[in-house]
Amino acid sequence: MRYRTIGKDPATRREVSVLSLGAMLFGTITDEATSFAILDRFVEAGGTFIDTSNNYAYWVNGTQGGESEELLGRWRRSRGAGDELTIATKLGGRPLAPSATMALDVEGLSAKSIRESSERSRERLGMEKLDLLYAHTQITSVPTQEIVESFAELVTEGAVGLLGASNHYAWRVAEARSLAAAAGLPGYEVLQYHHSYLRQRTDFPSRRSPDGQEGVLSGDHLSYLRSDPELALVAYSPLLGGAYVRDDKPLGSEFDHSGTPVRLAALRQVVKETGATANQVVLSWLIGSEIPAIPLVGASSVAQLDESLAAVDLELTAEQRERLDAAY
Repeated sequence: MRYRTIGKDPATRREVSVLSLGAMLFGTITDEATSFAILDRFVEAGGTFIDTSNNYAYWVNGTQGGESEELLGRWRRSRGAGDELTIATKLGGRPLAPSATMALDVEGLSAKSIRESSERSRERLGMEKLDLLYAHTQITSVPTQEIVESFAELVTEGAVGLLGASNHYAWRVAEARSLAAAAGLPGYEVLQYHHSYLRQRTDFPSRRSPDGQEGVLSGDHLSYLRSDPELALVAYSPLLGGAYVRDDKPLGSEFDHSGTPVRLAALRQVVKETGATANQVVLSWLIGSEIPAIPLVGASSVAQLDESLAAVDLELTAEQRERLDAAY
């Protein structure tokens, strides 16, 4: 395994594995025994960065979520896991009532919600201090100043270490970080977005985001990250649900544009040269990109996880990277 440091402050920064394990479906679709086996294998391989959220996975059984955090709490206690692991969770998107579909009425990011939800996450995870806490949603009428101050209070009190934002527009992230810096408060240091080798169209409307951009890493995000190399990028769903390697998992319409076949051709070329799988090439490309990303991978079996773990040791040549980057 390889590692990188996220965060600037010596009191809160963490050294994490360059591959993160997503626990979204642990405790619901992925049963407890399988989830424990995947977590054990990840740690055995040197993995130290695990991701969840307080609303995972409400849509599976029509709940408000929390099953993933609860399972991680049971696993941590049974294994005696401690500060050697970095567990990230999120708040803001938990439904106000049980829901089996996309919930529009969510807790949001008021000072009250941030405090109460973070306390419940600590209880479910069995942690006195959350290593990394993300603001999970930008659907809020709460003033940014209130959000910034509420998250900073948790850090000051020692209830949270690092702060992050997931699925926020670049301008919202910049606004929040500027307000925090001006007030001398801790701000977002980790950004989490949907990011992979293939590029998505951003002109598809959704129920949450009329311009289709919610969650997608955009050119604005990349420019912002490029301007501040100390920010860390976590890339969720980097393997597109298996679409790179499985014929029964076709790409969605968001990839229906002229650049997709060109990039797929370049990817297949590198796959042939390396003898690796397409998934492994994509993960290696993300880890070593100009703006390095920490891929956040899911796994429903130990075998799936092992494929992703092998990508950490895959070294693409400079020429291969240049060819992958240049494909449009």
